[in-house]
Amino acid sequence: MAARSTYLELSEDGGSSHKFYEVVVDGTEVTIRYGRIGETGQAKASAFASEAKAEAAAAKKINEKVRRGYAPAVQGVRQRRAVTRRSVESTRSTATQAPVLWRFASGAAAFGIFVDSERCWVGNQRGDVYTVTHGGTVTGRFKLPDGVKCIVGDDFWIYAGADDGKVYDLGGKVPRVAYEIAEDVDIYWLDIHDGVLGVSDRAGRITTIDHEDEFQWARKGRGDSAWMVRCDDEAVYHGHSTGVARYDAADGTPVWETPLTGAVLFGWQEADSVYAGTSRSTVHRLRKSDGASQAVYRCDATVFSCATAPGGRYVFAGDNHSSIYCFDQSGERLWKLATGCGSAFSMQYLDDRLYIVTTDGTLACIDATETAIRAAQEGTVPDVVDVKASAGLAVVEPTTALETVAFDAVPDTGDGVVVECFREGERLRVRVVSEGYDVRRNVQFPKGVREAGARYLVEGVRFSERGGFYRAYGDIRRLL
Repeated sequence: MAARSTYLELSEDGGSSHKFYEVVVDGTEVTIRYGRIGETGQAKASAFASEAKAEAAAAKKINEKVRRGYAPAVQGVRQRRAVTRRSVESTRSTATQAPVLWRFASGAAAFGIFVDSERCWVGNQRGDVYTVTHGGTVTGRFKLPDGVKCIVGDDFWIYAGADDGKVYDLGGKVPRVAYEIAEDVDIYWLDIHDGVLGVSDRAGRITTIDHEDEFQWARKGRGDSAWMVRCDDEAVYHGHSTGVARYDAADGTPVWETPLTGAVLFGWQEADSVYAGTSRSTVHRLRKSDGASQAVYRCDATVFSCATAPGGRYVFAGDNHSSIYCFDQSGERLWKLATGCGSAFSMQYLDDRLYIVTTDGTLACIDATETAIRAAQEGTVPDVVDVKASAGLAVVEPTTALETVAFDAVPDTGDGVVVECFREGERLRVRVVSEGYDVRRNVQFPKGVREAGARYLVEGVRFSERGGFYRAYGDIRRLL
């Protein structure tokens, strides 16, 4: 019997859903292909004991999708379109210009930012991720298959969540897939803590995935459009169209839910508080233990992003009119200034500098010292430096290919750790085989390069006290 295909699409006018789902039955094999309309997508094949069981499995998959709003379609009629993350209204600010020290045009609207002591990371909707020094020099460029949702740091690791439903580890020479989200989850935001991934989505759900890229738990919030997720040792904090909720990190047990006026569009956290920026021009500080309101920071327009100085000493916000704000801890507004380069979709503060990424794709470094702000309010700002990427800058794309090294060439100086892939039931796991490590503990390791019986040399591993596993970091080489 010839192979039979059922092709479905889910596409909403003005919404972010623009996806296809194809089920192909060929004898006893069922192949599922899914992704964004106009793209190749991903494919998974499963074999069944009989053609009847294959047909039944296919029918179940199709019915599930139809119940979720998918409908039969003709492939190629609808065209690929950009992912719509937010209704973008970015009006030029009427405020005084902020003291921008330097700015880098990434080339497309940018949501992803992470800043540490060494560099700044920016990711845009074309899938470009750049690294820039604090002095304003572009040092690296990754190219991911789809738009970058956010960039998060988790101890030693840097991850980028992309619109293809994958989370990429950027800690080595090349990006590698660390997590793959279920294809029917329309992701809005991500956070990672100690190897555990939290995902908030369009439907208002919160989902957690463990270090082995395996589902932990999921909950449905009271609202939809969940733009906020923040994770710590004890809890996951989830913001959506009606408020913020706390769930127990271990099993998803609801702890509290605080309703807010206005949809939550961004979230931030400090040790004892979470911050929620809303469509009603406010940022709310909520106590982590019980969700009680601690302060409200009032802006003049919809809040796209927020951040704090360490300990919440200052609270910053960016609105959809290209303005940024600074408040003291209690809620008093200290200043409002114009970015000059679009509305801040994300932001982060470090060492008296406020870093923002904007609707026009700019990564900007703003001098947030009292002296610089006072001068700006009086009309004096520094000459901004426009940073350019070198024409010869290498573009690095994700790959499953590995550099190889002979086992007898591995030095005995402790430079690197040897790990081994083994089969456990239907799954491939990884464990450390170098001396001095607990062989019973699994290793967080990219799935795309796992091969049963293979050994690898990694730059190092660190133990997760909370999760009881090792985490590999740095470059990976295959041992021969």
